[in-house]
Amino acid sequence: MITIHPISAFSDNYIWHLHQDREHWVVDPGDATPVIDALGEQQLQGILLTHHHFDHTGGVQALKEKYDCEVYGPASIQGVTRPLQDGDRFSLLGCDCEVIAVPGHTLDHIALVLTEGSTTHLFCGDTLFAAGCGRLFEGTPQQMHQSLSRLAALPEATKVYCAHEYTLANLAFAAAAEPGNPDIKERMAAARAARAQNHPTLPSTIGTELQTNPFLRTQSPEIQAQAAAQGGDTAKTAVEIFASLRRWKDTF
Repeated sequence: MITIHPISAFSDNYIWHLHQDREHWVVDPGDATPVIDALGEQQLQGILLTHHHFDHTGGVQALKEKYDCEVYGPASIQGVTRPLQDGDRFSLLGCDCEVIAVPGHTLDHIALVLTEGSTTHLFCGDTLFAAGCGRLFEGTPQQMHQSLSRLAALPEATKVYCAHEYTLANLAFAAAAEPGNPDIKERMAAARAARAQNHPTLPSTIGTELQTNPFLRTQSPEIQAQAAAQGGDTAKTAVEIFASLRRWKDTF
């Protein structure tokens, strides 16, 4: 079985470290130093990248120079040795890995789905967050809504490995968007307890996100009403409701 744990970087980034036996991979290494420290005497076989932002790629060159490792990711990123695109499949650490294009946060953003027996792991970068989603720096609301819908269709037990520790802030917004949802209150209490012990709130699951993430719950009448109250208009389609929520969150 593969082991997955977070390597903390900057103020709130997680670089996910995947390993099995003596094979080691990392996801979105924005900084090389904490990766090198975590590996110790171990060799790094490869890097997986979800998108081009520097806090996800800044450590790539140093890690390539030190370990002469492979770099899998969007072709737009300098240093990638194996370009990935939607629908690609490959074997990694004994798992089947599928690439899903998830434009919105950036246009080149991908997510990686690793299937290990009956267990599914999702590495979603800055597209899907615990109780939230990424800002639309390059894509459109329609693109991001479609991307999130693709991820939401994964099995509910899928483990969700986001790239940032944003859970408490996102849950505060979720509570404002859907104040009558008891699952949000319960999740907030659990997240506060975890952070009080300096423990990560991740991974989440797709099932948990479907219950508590407002950006996956545009069908909720309460969310629709709250979004309309903030935006001053009544959105009709799921994409319009999503766009209204995202605008509200941008200034929350």
